[in-house]
This record gives sequence, structure tokens and C-alpha cells, in this order.
Amino acid sequence: MQLKFTPSEQEELLFLFKTLSNQLGPKFERNTQFSLSRIELLYQLVQSDEMSQSTLQKSVNIDHAAITRHLKQLEADGLVSRRRNPHDNRETIVQITEEGYRQIMNCQKDKLSFANRMFHEINDVELRSLMDMLKRIQENIKDF
Repeated sequence: MQLKFTPSEQEELLFLFKTLSNQLGPKFERNTQFSLSRIELLYQLVQSDEMSQSTLQKSVNIDHAAITRHLKQLEADGLVSRRRNPHDNRETIVQITEEGYRQIMNCQKDKLSFANRMFHEINDVELRSLMDMLKRIQENIKDF
């Protein structure tokens, strides 16, 4: 199905996505004390006992420098631990700490509150429709 937008409406949508993206990160971090990237990393680690840094990097789809930077800060904050794989010294194993687990679970209520405020006055049908459209846009972008 072809979208029926004029080029100017499509351009307006692109800028709207960019503006939303620019606003979302800082406001989310201010409300939860975590960046979206770091929450995603911690959630991935909650799902498994431990994982290699390269597997974690692939699962959250960020570059090598960014994952290293995030993990160094999370480690300094006592939220993750890292160690060399004893069977392959080139590989780093990452694990969430008890403090990391506690903080990410406490962050749940802040994240839910933020989402409720962000989607205020948007009903469930509209929300599902928006999610469906965004997923289709995401799939279209993957096809580039």
C-alpha cells in the first residue's frame, strides 16, 4: 500500500520524528535517572545470567565504542561487572550486579509514569495503530 502524502507532509513527518527523538532521550533520562540506552542494556542483562559484550552489543544494536562507554559508566556506578572470559581472553563477559538489578526494577515505576504522561489522551486503539505504523516504518528502513 502506497502512502498518500505530499512530499512536504513526508518531510514534516521526518522532522517531527527527529524532534521527538531529540526530546525523548533527555526528558526520559531526567525522569528516570537512566538513559534509554543504559536501560536497554540492563534489561538485556536481566534476561540472562551473563553475556559477552559483543553479544550484548548486537542485541541492542549500538556500536563498539558506545557499548564500551556505557558499560564503563555502568561498572563505575556498580550496576554491572565485567571480566575476561577464562576460555577466550579476547572476550569480555558482562553481568548485572545486585545493585543494578535493584535499580532497574525500581526504575520500572518511573518508566511507566513517563510513558503514561507521554501517551496522555491517546486511547488503546490509537496506541496500537501508532505502534503498528512505527513498526512498519522500522521494517521499511531496514530494507534500505
